[in-house]
Amino acid sequence: MAKTIRMTMAQALVTYINNQFTERDGVEHKFIDGVFGIFGHGNVAGMGQALHQTPSMPYYQTRNEQAMVHTAAGYAKMHNRLKTFACTTSVGPGATNLVTAAAGATINRLPVLLLPGDIFARRSAGPLLQQIEVPHTQDISANDTLRPVSRYWDRINRPEQLLAAMPHAMRVLTSQADTGAVTIGIPHDVQAEAFDYPAHFFQKKVWFIPRPLPDSTLLQRAAAMIKGAKKPLIVAGGGVIYAEATAALAAFVDATGIPVSETQAGKGSLHYKHRLAVGAIGVTGNKAANAMAQEADLIIGIGTRYNDFMTASQSGLGAEGAKFVNINIAEFDSHKQGALPLTGDARETLTVLTDMLAGWQTDAAYQARATELATEWDGIVADYYTQELQPLPAQAEVIGAINTFCDDKDVIVNAAGSAPGDLHKLWRTTDPKQYHLEYGNSCMGYEIAGGMGAKMADPSREVYVIVGDASYLMMPSEIVTSVQEGIKLVIILINNNGYASIGALSRSVGDDGFGTRMAFKDEDGNHRLDKAGYDVNFLPIDLAANAESLGAHTFRCKSIADVRQALVDAKDVDRTCCIYIETDRYAGCPGYTWWDVPIAEVSTNPATQSAREAYEPSLQKGRYHQQ
Repeated sequence: MAKTIRMTMAQALVTYINNQFTERDGVEHKFIDGVFGIFGHGNVAGMGQALHQTPSMPYYQTRNEQAMVHTAAGYAKMHNRLKTFACTTSVGPGATNLVTAAAGATINRLPVLLLPGDIFARRSAGPLLQQIEVPHTQDISANDTLRPVSRYWDRINRPEQLLAAMPHAMRVLTSQADTGAVTIGIPHDVQAEAFDYPAHFFQKKVWFIPRPLPDSTLLQRAAAMIKGAKKPLIVAGGGVIYAEATAALAAFVDATGIPVSETQAGKGSLHYKHRLAVGAIGVTGNKAANAMAQEADLIIGIGTRYNDFMTASQSGLGAEGAKFVNINIAEFDSHKQGALPLTGDARETLTVLTDMLAGWQTDAAYQARATELATEWDGIVADYYTQELQPLPAQAEVIGAINTFCDDKDVIVNAAGSAPGDLHKLWRTTDPKQYHLEYGNSCMGYEIAGGMGAKMADPSREVYVIVGDASYLMMPSEIVTSVQEGIKLVIILINNNGYASIGALSRSVGDDGFGTRMAFKDEDGNHRLDKAGYDVNFLPIDLAANAESLGAHTFRCKSIADVRQALVDAKDVDRTCCIYIETDRYAGCPGYTWWDVPIAEVSTNPATQSAREAYEPSLQKGRYHQQ
């Protein structure tokens, strides 16, 4: 008879994930590097007991279920999806707190394994505390909210079902094309039930990560399209970095003379000083890249999914009649924009195309234009870094202070608000892992938790987290986790007394920043403003004191000079630091493309009427590409 090992389902689950590995380019990685968790009655006696008796699987106590998924995603992002964490919660609010971050992981194609507790499979104790009841079925729990945001979802109603479920879960988690959040619901009672599992289930399993090439005929057609283009432009997305294709991209660009623009996820694909690096593209992009994009007759998208911020709501990519070639590991994305689809690994595909295009280059004048535009933009960046606004500095000045101070391999982390736009335009990137933005879901609260994941992935790098006041208030709790676990972050907490990004958008559509200020209202329900239009009655919130109370060593800064000194002093502190600075919420960087934000067609507000009048002609800017 085949050898068996009697274990509870939870013990078997922990043992199984502890023996899963990935391999790419001959290098093995342990795939699940640990488990984040918050225990409740739905997982303490099952998963808690199993983790307690398995010290080889590290466990980390966190403060918020959403945060633990952000941290796992940040860790996976730094490791190019070759490693991640599992996250366990109780049923009910513990499980539903996972949903927001699970959506982010799936949108960003980052593997995270979610192991929420679930209602009793035997149903004898129901309805349980925290159980959702519906009259038409007994087979729904809070975990069903995770179905639409998961790439794979299952519920283990008998302990032996683990044998079939987990290989499928791992198949999805390790797929470079289909990865995202994977949810395995684990009922209270089943976690504690024992079964005689076959011993081979727990043997070391190595999941090979291939580097497939597109069809040779399609490669030949792509090479012909590139040779026929006069103004081709590369759009480098996150897939360039995940495929570790940055060196192959640089070689391709040097050989062909094709300029490179970068999405939020792809920033860092090419060193910012490269003569053909035109930088950030799209709504959050810069003047140089967007000018090149408007003129391009061929767009070569590499590892990008073409969201509306990058395409400027389908108005900013390519001249009329422009063609597309897409290199993407996911067939779904390689076909977007009606492109010639090169479904395959970015690094290997670029290497083959470089050989196929040997001896061909874009015109010297076209290359010179790219270099000229990039040089001009770099001068604009320098001006933003040193503008010295009074009485409050601009956010761009804070970014400049950090970027100037950072070493090449330090990491900047951000996610939401006005900072992503400023960072995308202004940050001078020198390393593929230096720029860490969660902008697929643009999730407020990601910053500190995601920064922990980045730091855990590579403790040798300093991790600088930029977070605005509104996003900070969403989830400051993980400062406590960073202190407890010895995960040092340097948090730059920027207070602009409100929702600056959406406030600016509100003003642009004629709504005067409605609902975006953190200030008291008068007896008529209005905000009191001074002659310059600034609020005069801010809320008495001391964010620096809050960070300090959670364990962070805090620096209160009044000027950019103070910020620069705090960055120096933070180097000598052995725990998480918070550098607090107040900035001018109205001082931002302009946009260089249109973005489709529909404005009320009828309104009693004259400002909204005016905004709608200006909006209607812009609707002609968007183009439908063959899908």
